Amino acid sequence: MHSFHAVILGIVEGVSEFLPISSTGHLILSARILNIPQTDFVKSFEIIIQLGAILSVIVLYFKTLVKNSRIIKLLCAAFIPTGIVGYFLYKLIKRFLIGNVSVVFWSLLLGGIFIILFELMHKEKPDATDDMVSITYPQAVLIGLFQVLAIVPGVSRSAATIIGGLICGLKRKTIVEFSFLLAIPTMLAATILDLSKNAASFSSGEFFALAIGFVTSFVVAILAIKFLLAFIQKHSFIAFGVYRVLIALLFLLTMGLS
Repeated sequence: MHSFHAVILGIVEGVSEFLPISSTGHLILSARILNIPQTDFVKSFEIIIQLGAILSVIVLYFKTLVKNSRIIKLLCAAFIPTGIVGYFLYKLIKRFLIGNVSVVFWSLLLGGIFIILFELMHKEKPDATDDMVSITYPQAVLIGLFQVLAIVPGVSRSAATIIGGLICGLKRKTIVEFSFLLAIPTMLAATILDLSKNAASFSSGEFFALAIGFVTSFVVAILAIKFLLAFIQKHSFIAFGVYRVLIALLFLLTMGLS
């Protein structure tokens, strides 16, 4: 992988990790557009550079995490379903799902349609939970169960957790921020698991590419987080649903599913 490719994929990761459009799906599609073969290293790269985006959350929400031990406990509860499923299905996910263009296409398309329909029907209740500290443990676990859906490339971890939180009765800003924070244990665990199994096979050049992708995704993700927090103050997620449908159809028309 060239340094240029690492920068491009880092930008794609930073922009898409926290938006409900699927960072994994966009990384797979971007790699295909750039003619980057889906080797074992590239699949690992697509997992590991997400940690750069996660670091941006730690930087922006460090005080929140330090001052609120209850939020950390809620994040642990929400992570449990994903941790269990990810650990036992790791080989299946990496071998058959990551890099599968057909899976990405259908996930983007159907996910986009679902987001549009959900937003048209969803009405936020006046008594919706408006503070992360007020989230209950059952709500946290249910959000974690929704996150499990994101093991399928193209579903979007952000979209799954946000919709799950809205269904659970959380306010939009509350679940968006909780989704940001839930990415920390989720992506950290995914990265550690992948590195433990594959790091020994990486060359020095591949580690350098990882470093470039990591730094790039970190910087871009900070901007993406600030954008999303401002966006949700006045808009629903319908625009992201439409975007998912359009990019899925564009990909189908220009590249096919072979």
